[in-house]
Amino acid sequence: MALEMRERCERCETTALPVDAPARICTYECTFCVPCADAMADVCPNCGGELVPRPRRSA
Repeated sequence: MALEMRERCERCETTALPVDAPARICTYECTFCVPCADAMADVCPNCGGELVPRPRRSA
């Protein structure tokens, strides 16, 4: 089962997140840009889980 590679930050909704861009995700695949994840101290506001670097795929 592949990760859902979401294309926008769920917090600011303005940051585009191509599949090869750095992003942070939790175990439920909530997706955030790095600046938003840093501002939230790497804690998902939806589930309280840890935000970790999203694996990258080739474009």
